Amino acid sequence: MPFKLNISEKGKAFKMETESEALLGKNVGDKVHGKDISHDLDGYELEITGGSDNAGFPLYVKAEGIGLKRVLLTKGWGMKDNTEGMRRRKTVRGKQIAGTTSQINMKVVKVGHKHLADIFKKEEPAPAAA
Repeated sequence: MPFKLNISEKGKAFKMETESEALLGKNVGDKVHGKDISHDLDGYELEITGGSDNAGFPLYVKAEGIGLKRVLLTKGWGMKDNTEGMRRRKTVRGKQIAGTTSQINMKVVKVGHKHLADIFKKEEPAPAAA
């Protein structure tokens, strides 16, 4: 199953899909060399900042392993209602990337030889004939 990667750099985000198994077993917060993901990202160093599984459950930094966990959340991450004293039990996925992970968020820590804008340049569609 391919991973959908969201790579962000200075306020811009770039999307790509990869079948690379170099990400399996990595945790949120780990750093990955770009050449392990794609040869175009040679020289880049990326940090995993989050993600979600195929059912939409987010990866949670404080949950160990790859399984689903029910955690008690207070004000902050994953809470829409920030009423004072409000706590809610939510289902989250452990912080380790596994085969069930579908989307991974990453940020650039070290810039490579080519700019990301050049690597992910979208091809412009040809104008329609009149």
